[in-house]
Amino acid sequence: MDEERLVRLVARGDRAAFEELYRRTSPWMAVRLRRRCSDEQIVAEVMQETYLAVWRAAGAFAGSAVGGTAVGWLWMIAARRLVDAFRRRAHHAEPPAAAAARTVVPAAEEEVLAADVGGDADALRRLAPELGEVLQATVLDGLSVRETAVLLGLPEGTVKTRARRARIAMRKALA
Repeated sequence: MDEERLVRLVARGDRAAFEELYRRTSPWMAVRLRRRCSDEQIVAEVMQETYLAVWRAAGAFAGSAVGGTAVGWLWMIAARRLVDAFRRRAHHAEPPAAAAARTVVPAAEEEVLAADVGGDADALRRLAPELGEVLQATVLDGLSVRETAVLLGLPEGTVKTRARRARIAMRKALA
């Protein structure tokens, strides 16, 4: 019996079909999730949330009628749950304690920028707020892009873009 048939049986409340679906799909699901997340607690939570969603929503599975597969549907649920878990974690996370404790050797540009900002706080205040908070975190507080992303609840790419825009604006303001 294939996975699509198992999902259809699960939709009818067949517990044995659900157990068989879990037995067949959970090993590769865990491997795929671990490739994207090294935190075993998050992987376990996502696995549980995924299979709970499968049990509850198996009736919504359209399957091959729309060109989908049961395995693809399972992975789509898991991937969405993983993204949700990352968002929850980033929203509630504190910057790592090591961020404040470790000594960061700034680039020469950052030293000059930090010295200039210290002497001309008005230039920092003239920056757009979203640029100023990224500049504050990355240059003045010495946080990494990842730490800044967690602190501000932003994607890392957004932090990098804003940091670049902030540096350009500061150079112009201080020139």
